[in-house]
Amino acid sequence: MIDYKCKLEEGKFYHIYNRGNNSDTIFYNNGNYEYFLKKYDEYLSDYIETYTFCLLPNHFHLLVRVQNQNPARVLNSGRVLNSGRVIIPKDISLKFSHFFNSYSQSINKQQNRHGSLFEKPYRRIEVNSMQYLQNLVFYIHANPQLHGLTDDFRTYKWSSYQRILIDKPSKLFKKEVIEWFDDKENFINYHLQKIESETIKHLLLE
Repeated sequence: MIDYKCKLEEGKFYHIYNRGNNSDTIFYNNGNYEYFLKKYDEYLSDYIETYTFCLLPNHFHLLVRVQNQNPARVLNSGRVLNSGRVIIPKDISLKFSHFFNSYSQSINKQQNRHGSLFEKPYRRIEVNSMQYLQNLVFYIHANPQLHGLTDDFRTYKWSSYQRILIDKPSKLFKKEVIEWFDDKENFINYHLQKIESETIKHLLLE
């Protein structure tokens, strides 16, 4: 049985997934998508490495790896005591909770709504093989097409697919993603398979 509430451990890869409460909308306009990514970077970039992502109107997917923590890495984001000692969060999942709360407050104010924006708890699944990583990258990128938002997921704006292919500085660990497929050509070809493929059926969460 899949453990959707596993503890996030250093050095491990995870598929992070969450959606709006009762499948409600969480992104109403382009500004919301941009703000989500901005707050995500603000709250989590010192603790996790992001490999792929996809944001859809009522849910999102992330493929991340929890960094090995040390005081030097989190000096600017950890809480510093009067003694100068840095307090590093023991449970990275709390950082996700703080991030969700921050984004929720903004959307609640924008939409004049109250209560939880996201379902609780958010789902996280450990990714423990290279085949799983490759399949998950494809599944995450194919999500907009799986949900009928586009006829070609490769053109979808709010995913990492095009960002991985473009030679432009990014906080995405895109070099590593390409290496999982050996090179860009194989990365592109892997994404040409049918989205109904058996490759990703077992990954469906919704």
